[in-house]
Amino acid sequence: MVRHFLSDLDFSTAEHEAVLRLAAKVKHTPQAFAHALVGKTLAMIFQKSSTRTRVSFESGMLQLGGHAIYLSAKDIQLGRGEPITDTGKVLSRYLDIIMIRTFGHDEVEALAGSSRVPVINGLDDLLHPCQALADVLTVVEHKGAARGRQLVFVGDGNNVANSLMFAGARYGMHVRVIAPRGYQPRPEIVQTAQQEAAATGAKIEVTADLAAVEGADAVYTDVWASMGQETEANKRKVAFRGFEVDRALMSRAKKDAIFLHCLPAHRGEEVAAEVIDGPQSAVFDQAENRLHVQKALMLFLLGHRTKAKGSSAPARSSRKPVKGKAKRARRR
Repeated sequence: MVRHFLSDLDFSTAEHEAVLRLAAKVKHTPQAFAHALVGKTLAMIFQKSSTRTRVSFESGMLQLGGHAIYLSAKDIQLGRGEPITDTGKVLSRYLDIIMIRTFGHDEVEALAGSSRVPVINGLDDLLHPCQALADVLTVVEHKGAARGRQLVFVGDGNNVANSLMFAGARYGMHVRVIAPRGYQPRPEIVQTAQQEAAATGAKIEVTADLAAVEGADAVYTDVWASMGQETEANKRKVAFRGFEVDRALMSRAKKDAIFLHCLPAHRGEEVAAEVIDGPQSAVFDQAENRLHVQKALMLFLLGHRTKAKGSSAPARSSRKPVKGKAKRARRR
């Protein structure tokens, strides 16, 4: 049965841990995997522009011995109105794995539903699961573990915040989202994350109170106006006034707290330069980890011999797909 990675909830806790262990091996002994995907081809469909997503996936596939093909909407028939299901049926007869970065989560679900090969969600308006994988690996590297650690996300309750809540639920990492009212994550996403978190003991919380930064092991933020929200930029600057992660806000977290940002960053808006360029910042470790977790993810989905403990093959998730319209998502 074909497995996909459209949401962090598509993998069990054991599978998540297996992917992270594999990512650590890939990072520290890259030459051991230099021929792991020889003869394999990755298609990268981009309906949204990208820096980190494109370069990390393309170079990652090449470093594993495979080949990557970049496909923008104008390069393929999606730009002329071909149904995404037709695209999935055709491409999966040519390729071994597909990554898509697009707007609607329903498009990602439709592509996966019509594909014979694994599909990876490189970002949509609802979720950014690959980013959350890299975020957890970064927390593990700096804090020794994700389970029981407190991550606090400050800013827009967007796709990054959604995926952090889902990943926290799987890894047993507490996630608290601090966002102004009107910009908080959708209640059904929060409820789903809280239900899933019961199995690992993670606490998933949402508040508008900046005092909730206290006790954080990691403080995370993102841009206030994302791709597709440019016309709301001025309105959002007013709504998020006071939510900048500066030295004063970081001082409320633990003394050894790290700062995270999925990038690109707007210094002087959602984060102060003194923080993102300061000694607590782990943003470039975090950006690098996109490469390693995505290499591990492709290996895992294509049947690399490293499996989740107690399983001879990845088990298909029984969760229902996350549906519904979402806010416009980030540019990565």
